[in-house]
Amino acid sequence: MSAAIMGPAVSTFFNPQFSTPFSGAATPFVYLVCLIAILIAASGIVEMARELPSAGAFYTYVTRGLGPRAGFVTGGLMFVAYALLPPAEVGLIGSYLQTTFRSEFGSNVPWWIIGLVPAGLMMLLAFEGIRSSLRAALVLFTLEVLVVVGLALIVVGHGGHDGLTLHPLTPSASPNGFDGLTTGFVFAALSFVGFEAAATLGDEVREPRRVVPRAVLISVLLVGLIYVFCIWAEVNGLGIEATNKLDGTSTPWNDLAATYASWMKWPVIIASVSSMFAVMLNSSNGIVRILNTMGREGLLPSPLAFIDPKRRTPSYAIFATGAFAIVLALGVGAVSGGLGDPVGGSNVYGYLGFLLTLGILPVYVLTNLAAARYFASSGRFKLIRHGVLPLGGASLMVALLVGQILEQTVRPYTWFPWLIVIWIVLAAAGAQWLASKRPKQLELAGAVLASADAEQARETVGVG
Repeated sequence: MSAAIMGPAVSTFFNPQFSTPFSGAATPFVYLVCLIAILIAASGIVEMARELPSAGAFYTYVTRGLGPRAGFVTGGLMFVAYALLPPAEVGLIGSYLQTTFRSEFGSNVPWWIIGLVPAGLMMLLAFEGIRSSLRAALVLFTLEVLVVVGLALIVVGHGGHDGLTLHPLTPSASPNGFDGLTTGFVFAALSFVGFEAAATLGDEVREPRRVVPRAVLISVLLVGLIYVFCIWAEVNGLGIEATNKLDGTSTPWNDLAATYASWMKWPVIIASVSSMFAVMLNSSNGIVRILNTMGREGLLPSPLAFIDPKRRTPSYAIFATGAFAIVLALGVGAVSGGLGDPVGGSNVYGYLGFLLTLGILPVYVLTNLAAARYFASSGRFKLIRHGVLPLGGASLMVALLVGQILEQTVRPYTWFPWLIVIWIVLAAAGAQWLASKRPKQLELAGAVLASADAEQARETVGVG
């Protein structure tokens, strides 16, 4: 689950193109540093997952470590981060296939029309039930890993464009210096969003205290190494100069397939789309559950609580999720690049992906701080495991967020950190109001926002 939401193919085929305008040929270095940073940031998550296995995941960890108000803010940030994934993928699928169809067939189907197809299929599978969605996602995940790693091995086997070099694994390869590395890091971090998903299965797996932490760490390490190797192979395959010219509309892996293994062209195209769709499916399933549960608990309009009597699925919540994804994708695309140009769809993914990454990073900060405080107050504090690593992970994520505010100079990216700050302030104000007026509802609302685990929340806080 964790590995599938990270989406190895989509993260390898597309996310680097959003880093390369900033970090250029040093993008493999950025991914390597990001892998190390995420492993450190995961330390607090792993410790809390081992100590408090729960479907509430981050909400539970932060609430137990820092209190229900911080837990509510955590839930609000998670909700925003995962709600933006489906519309981001609608834009990316549309942009990628519009560019592909134009080059392969000479046709020019607008990206937004193409994006409606996966959005509709997403809703159809959700109507059929969670089993259909998960089975489809598992098949697509297996396919994408085989294709992306296979093509990377072929590129390396051919010796690349100008011979193999480790220079892309050094910071000096960045054409824009430290500023470029900092901004490129955020898009690299987007590739790791979802690694924590296994933590939400704490109530459903055997031996959760052992299995869940192991799943989180193995997912980060395995998928992270795939990223570093494949993106290093990409830079070597294209060459330094060509890599530095990439942008969000580029399709470098199509070019690599055409150059090094023409028979891989269509497998790459299929794996690219399947990976995007798998991410869309997994994220939309979570949002649907949250909307449905919030409807049942009176936190959102009651129609969202409706369950289809035949399929036993939350049909109105599914429709709301699909409609939100389509409207937001088309709105952002129309404003940022137009509905007829693939740049519009590409910008949807770039903007929303950047924004959701900035939304999830504070969650990692809060969880690591919660881990340090929880174990310090429990009397079982160990300096490295519960102090150095969690506080180090929190510091790295804070440094990244601050760096974005100070170093970012390209609009509209300069605005996005402030949008997250505003959202945090609003969530904190909402938590303060609930704490004073409806304290029991505060804990319930935070649990719902974080994981849709309302049944457990009701028992815990005595609501319902």
